[in-house]
Amino acid sequence: MTILQVNDVHATYGHVPILMGITFELQNKEILTILGRNGVGKTTLMRVLMGLVKPYKGSVMLDGKLVSHLPTHIIARSGMSYVPQGRGIFQKLTVGENLIVGSRATMQAKVTTPEVVFTYFPVLKQRYNQRAGTLSGGEQQMLAIGRALCGKPRIIILDEPSEGIQPNTVRQLGEIMIEIVKTMQISVLLVEQNLDLALSTANRCIIMDMGKIVYQGIPREIEDEILVKKYLAV
Repeated sequence: MTILQVNDVHATYGHVPILMGITFELQNKEILTILGRNGVGKTTLMRVLMGLVKPYKGSVMLDGKLVSHLPTHIIARSGMSYVPQGRGIFQKLTVGENLIVGSRATMQAKVTTPEVVFTYFPVLKQRYNQRAGTLSGGEQQMLAIGRALCGKPRIIILDEPSEGIQPNTVRQLGEIMIEIVKTMQISVLLVEQNLDLALSTANRCIIMDMGKIVYQGIPREIEDEILVKKYLAV
């Protein structure tokens, strides 16, 4: 079942075109990875999906409903959670306070942290009263993902989650993402330059170049040496 449809999306910064005709679908319980070099428009696409950048052409549909014209907080309440590049946690707040902020997206009268968050990230329970800014890079990324889960989303958007994290923690995050999709029945849109993480977790992959999608396929096809050299090698 298709949960997210992106149809012919065009976006600019000022008069500079960034996205030029982006079209793809995200299925329920799927991990879709978006690959590409720096500067090809991946983060701009994520910001369009969350309403932070408005497309001048095209549409974004969530569960069959048009959301590309909606403000960001309404999109979040509709079922999309965003973990931006750099994590975006509130460093002066405690771990617990960060999680409570994430829970407010549910609009429930009583705001609590779902116990499942601590199942996936037990370190967050241990550090619950600790200031978020004192956590390690890997722990901060776990907090950012845990906070996103607190909003009970249908889709989690992750922008470069491996950035600045030790390899063993990156592998752990990949395993947790797969388990989250399986047990919570949500979808993940993963923007990533770490090929090992991207290809080991994804069901499908998209490659972007110069504001366009230039290839879509399954992970083993993306491992093709010619594709990697043409679109991903620095």
